[in-house]
Amino acid sequence: MPPAGKQKKKWSKGKVKDKAVHAVILDKTLQERLNKDVQSYRLITVAVLVDRLKINGSLARKALNDLEAQGTIKKVVGHNTCNIYTRAVAQE
Repeated sequence: MPPAGKQKKKWSKGKVKDKAVHAVILDKTLQERLNKDVQSYRLITVAVLVDRLKINGSLARKALNDLEAQGTIKKVVGHNTCNIYTRAVAQE
């Protein structure tokens, strides 16, 4: 018989955080925001695009590759885990 005053401790479950709902495809309005806003950023990374544009990480990586191919942005640091870009300044 277990003691009457002693009960098993009930571990409380932590609060469940709401998962962020980010876009997984580029629609027309998101494409326009991407082309217009990213040119004004000084530091451009995947995390910056995910945070500011509310897009998925894989979509942000593909968008950065496309913008680099267009010449809108240029790569400053290239690494397999984190690429850092900046806006392309016109050469005089």
